[in-house]
Amino acid sequence: MKRAPWGYAVDNGPACWALLDPDYRLCGCGAEQSPVNLVDARAAQLPSLRFDYGLVRAAIEDTHATVQFNAAPGHGLMIGRRRHELRQFHFHHASEHLVEGIRWPMELHFVHTDIKGGLTVVGVFIREGEANSAVESLWQALVDDPESLDHVDVDLTALLPGSTRAWRYRGSLTTPPCSEGVSWIVLTDILTLSARQIAAFTNYRPANCRPVQPLGARVLTIC
Repeated sequence: MKRAPWGYAVDNGPACWALLDPDYRLCGCGAEQSPVNLVDARAAQLPSLRFDYGLVRAAIEDTHATVQFNAAPGHGLMIGRRRHELRQFHFHHASEHLVEGIRWPMELHFVHTDIKGGLTVVGVFIREGEANSAVESLWQALVDDPESLDHVDVDLTALLPGSTRAWRYRGSLTTPPCSEGVSWIVLTDILTLSARQIAAFTNYRPANCRPVQPLGARVLTIC
């Protein structure tokens, strides 16, 4: 069954999602929703992170909520000894997560699945600074042929900051149907894009971020 359309406008935005379709009910009543304000995290010893990323051919999909890049197989994230396959990555303006109440200009999400179908999303904050060559190739693909989006080759390692130190918590998708049970890993290091690169995405998909949700009884860790 086709689900109701949603977006970020007044009549179909986050405040309305739970009312648009019964399948979106968790957007309004879920107990472990994302994003959250990252504050008062507990230090913890957790399985290490290792990104098995490289040059990838990614199919471009305009979802009308963002621009999604669907990755070809062969790239993933090792959490301890368990592999999580990268499925897609996309951008939000402004950042969805906050850090002690601070919102960054953008946030990048890498979406992975494990062998059992469990979801792990890695969040990367973006601030204004030096231009990013990988993002330049992504944006250029959109500019070259915006009516017929196809694919782009991109070096994923250039989209990651240097450190794997991260906040971790149990949450949800930040878009309908807001499904819970998602493992969130939000890196503490920040990626930089130039002011022009940030403005280019802002013009393409402005304000596609969900407000922060209550952390509730969940424990936020950092490692």
